[in-house]
Amino acid sequence: MKVAVVGATGMVGQVMLKVLEERNLPITELIPVASERSVGKKIKFKDKEFTIVSMDDAIAVKPEIAIFSAGGGTSLEVAPKFAEVGTVVIDNSSAWRMDPTKKLVVPEINANVLTKEDKIIANPNCSTIQLVMVLHPLNQKYDIKRVVVSTYQSVTGTGKAAVDQLNSEIKGETPEKVYPYQIFKNALPHCDVFADDDYTKEEIKLMKEPKKILGDDTFNLTATAVRVPVQGGHSESVNIEFENEFDLEEVRKILSETPGVTLQDDVRNNEYPMPLYSEGKDDVFVGRIRRDLSQPKTLNLWIVADNLRKGAATNAVQIAEYLVENNLV
Repeated sequence: MKVAVVGATGMVGQVMLKVLEERNLPITELIPVASERSVGKKIKFKDKEFTIVSMDDAIAVKPEIAIFSAGGGTSLEVAPKFAEVGTVVIDNSSAWRMDPTKKLVVPEINANVLTKEDKIIANPNCSTIQLVMVLHPLNQKYDIKRVVVSTYQSVTGTGKAAVDQLNSEIKGETPEKVYPYQIFKNALPHCDVFADDDYTKEEIKLMKEPKKILGDDTFNLTATAVRVPVQGGHSESVNIEFENEFDLEEVRKILSETPGVTLQDDVRNNEYPMPLYSEGKDDVFVGRIRRDLSQPKTLNLWIVADNLRKGAATNAVQIAEYLVENNLV
């Protein structure tokens, strides 16, 4: 089985290669793809060297699967060309997510919607993935009415240049700025660009994508997305109002038994999710579970995950694994 990784030299692409090394996808040939300036360079995968090839060369090889992390513009232009030769594209950009003809997939939740006809599959936004991993089992049990989410997002979500900006600022240097302001010792309520309604694109993704993934548009969701000087992962403060009453111990039990979710909720012993300890892990961590004392049937909780792994690379590779296991490629 030939697998192309498009955007192999980028921050997410590098993590995709790492995740592919760790997991059991039966790859017979890896095809690393990057921009023209990287073509001909070498990368290592499972102790072997592979040469980075151009997009056209990768399409000519007709890989069974192509995992994309190369930006929305590239995906819109190139993903259909891969699909035309029979390749299944798993795309990590926002390009196809809200396209009604494309599936938006978190394998633990809705992989069963995939068929052999799906040649372009959208990987959700990193903040969305960790949110829906917790919302899904609770929605099934208690029926969600409204969600308010505030994010605390790692600079790794912006890419290597943002990490470089933070590290330069920590050292007291004057870096090339990716953000409009200093990020060290700061918090920017500004993730992605602002839309006409003064929400950022990141907030709009958080408000729209969960409904599509959960197959449920009966609940309301609002979001504020904030960039913080952290490298380990994204954090989310989430307030969930349900249609039905809940029991806190039952909530904890449901979440502790949800595949891909780890419960860290022992405040007496200072046990709660933190990005420092989520880095490099595939699970979504949830804690600080408590009732909202201001209104009935409402829950507060705190969600953390490594945005480069489950929020991007791992989820994409899990989609690929599902396709292989269910003979969809």
